[in-house]
Parts: sequence; C-alpha cells; structure tokens
Amino acid sequence: MFETLGDRLQSAIDKIKGYGKISEENISEMMREIRLALLEADVNYKVVKEFTNNVKEKALGEEVAKSIKPGDMFVKIVKDELANLLGGEQKYINTDGNPAMLMLVGLQGSGKTTTIGKLANYLRKKHGKKPLLVACDIYRPAAIDQLRQIGKELGIEVYEEGKKNPLEIIENALKYAKENGHNYILIDTAGRLHIDENLMDELKGIEEKFSIQEKLLVIDSMMGQDAINVIEGFNSNLALTGVILTKLDGDTRGGVALSVRHLTNVPIKFIGVSEKMDGLESFDPERMAGRIIGMGDVISLVEKAQEVIDEKEAMNSAKRMQSGKFDLEDFLKNMKQIKKLGPLENLIKLIPGASKMGLSNVNIDPKQLAHIEAIILSMTPKERRNPDMIKATRKQRIASGSGQTVQDVNKLLNQFEQMKKMMKQFTNGNMKLPF
Repeated sequence: MFETLGDRLQSAIDKIKGYGKISEENISEMMREIRLALLEADVNYKVVKEFTNNVKEKALGEEVAKSIKPGDMFVKIVKDELANLLGGEQKYINTDGNPAMLMLVGLQGSGKTTTIGKLANYLRKKHGKKPLLVACDIYRPAAIDQLRQIGKELGIEVYEEGKKNPLEIIENALKYAKENGHNYILIDTAGRLHIDENLMDELKGIEEKFSIQEKLLVIDSMMGQDAINVIEGFNSNLALTGVILTKLDGDTRGGVALSVRHLTNVPIKFIGVSEKMDGLESFDPERMAGRIIGMGDVISLVEKAQEVIDEKEAMNSAKRMQSGKFDLEDFLKNMKQIKKLGPLENLIKLIPGASKMGLSNVNIDPKQLAHIEAIILSMTPKERRNPDMIKATRKQRIASGSGQTVQDVNKLLNQFEQMKKMMKQFTNGNMKLPF
C-alpha cells in the first residue's frame, strides 16, 4: 500500500530539501509532482486540488520563509496535511456497553466475515475480554459455516441459529452473552452484490431495535473510488461510526484511504494488512502519514514486538550481545521470535529511512529462513555455543542433516561472524545508523 505514492512524494521532497529557500517557482514544480503522484494513486481529484493548495499556501507562508531549514519545514507541512487528509486524530473503537454491540456491514466479497474474526481477535488481545461472534448472514451459502470455522480457529465462541430472523438471533445472542459473561458481541450481517432496499431495511431494523456501539462498514480497498459511493450509500441509511479497509496488503494504490474521510466524514478505524487472523491494525492517520513520506513508524514496530517477543529473553540477548557472548543458540531463539512478527519485508518498511537505504523493496523468502533454521538445528548444542569448533567434517555432517550444502553452512557461519562484528561496533558506539 502507498509504495509508489510514497516513492514519488519522497522524490519531490528530496528535491525541495536541496534548495536554499522555497520560492513560488520551485514550490510550483514540486506541487506538480505531488499532484501527479496523488492522482496516479487514485486519490479523488477534488481532494488532490485541496491538498496541494493547502500545502502550497503553507509552504509559501511567513513561518517557512523564516525557517533555518525550509526543506525540513516543507516535509512537516506535507506530513501534517497528509495526516489531516487521513482523518487527523486517531478514532478509537467504542467498546462501552454490557455487553458492547458491534455490527459489521458491507457488500459481498469485501472480506466482512473474515474481518469480523480478525476484529474479535484484535479486541481480545488489546482488551483481554471475552467476545461472542453472532452469525446473521442467513442468505449467503456457507456464510455461517465460514464464521463457525473462523471461531474454531481462534477459539472464540460463535452464536448461530441457522436461517432464523436476524432480529431474533441477535436478541437471543444478547441474552446468551449476558448469561455467559461475554463482554461484547460482534454481529456478522448479510451482504449483497450491490446496495438494495431489502439489505438496508434489515440493517436499519437492527439499528432501531438494539443499542449498537459501532456500525463498521467493511470495504475492499481494491474498489478504488467506487468505495466512496458505497460508503455514502450505507452512511445515508445507517449513520456509520467507522470504516474498515481490507486488502491493503494487495495491489492497491491507496487512493481510497486518502479520500474516504475527506469526502464522507466517516473515519477509518482499522485496516487489513494481511490474510492472517492477526492481520488487522488500528488506523492512526499520523503514523500512516509518516510511513507514506518515508519517516517510518517505529511506534508500530515497537508495539508489534511487545505483543510477541518475550521481554526477559530479549534483555538476556541484548546483554549477551554487549558482552560479545552472542552465539548461534541465541541467534536461533531471536529468529524464532522475529518470525512471530510477520513478514520481515513489512517490518523493514516501518524503519525510518528504509527506502533511502534501498530496503523498501527487499523480498525475503521464508524458505531461506527455514534453511538457516534447519542448518542451526542440525548442529549440536555445543557447536551452536562455539561456532569456531565447526570444521570440515562437522560441516559435512551439518549439511547432510539439514539437507543443505557445505557452501550453505559456510555462508551462514561467515554471515554470523560479520553480524557479531557489527553488533560489537554498535555496542561500542563506533557505528551510527544511516538515518
């Protein structure tokens, strides 16, 4: 998501940084590039016009003229305007209520049923509470089976009564949730291939009968600008509280995310970033703006790490690195923890300056990591703790045991030695990060 847009914006920003001062002439040239970048990313043309006018007006203002580094001030202006475009302040999900009721709506094919599982998983992790999934998509074949399967995978209970009236199902589910200590219920409603009167009447009936804390529309970001019409269609009938954009890990240009809030006034609350059940992120406009212009998102990186990495284990590894005692046993433990964070190329993109270091398009084959793990696991504990003792005959045994070649074993041992040297330089303060 936003990769091409981010590259284009960063290129324009780098040019302006090279100028001693910002003038009408050079800012007009930059704004042309930014305008083209936004339009190519499928951002609505009205939004593009307003955005570029705002940036230009502020960049030519008195504050920038007096700035010691006008290029840096320009970066701040672009980032702030992008954040405003994406919604300004982060809008958090409302889980008040006993139990809280959250209703997901959307068209067929938007990923609604999968997303409801992801959302339940997210809320359980963040709030440590007990969710209940309620199956109210009684029209789509196998929708109830799909939700039941998701619930089983996550270990989250699913309430279903087959093809009964949705209002009755929800009423009974609410009673069941109260009796069984569920803190919130997530209602999977029916979808259609297009917005129609029957769909809206059913959803309005639910809204009128129950106190719904969140009415979240699930939208496929691959729809492009058509998504705006869908949001407005649902919002005019339901008064949506938020949008969940799915498939932002796919081949999407990101324009819909930059247009939604400005055109519909409905906040984006979550984004789907992978097909896995933990592939849902709370949407923070400020952080997303930073990612787009190459400033990274260290906070998200830290939050991901806190969720899956054992703090005590990480501290022990850090101490061993500092003391120069870091070995292949430690490396294996760290690798297993890092794998829990998800695809490494996604993590690299959160690092500030990743694109300038040529890391933004890095592709890391999971098979390579599996091969490394196989080589280390084929070593004895003594060999892992003392890699220097691994000579020719041991290398042959390790290669044979891991299904790799002796050259692969040599490559891993050499890379490990280089990594240890780099760690030593960092811990001694002799090396600085390139950003």
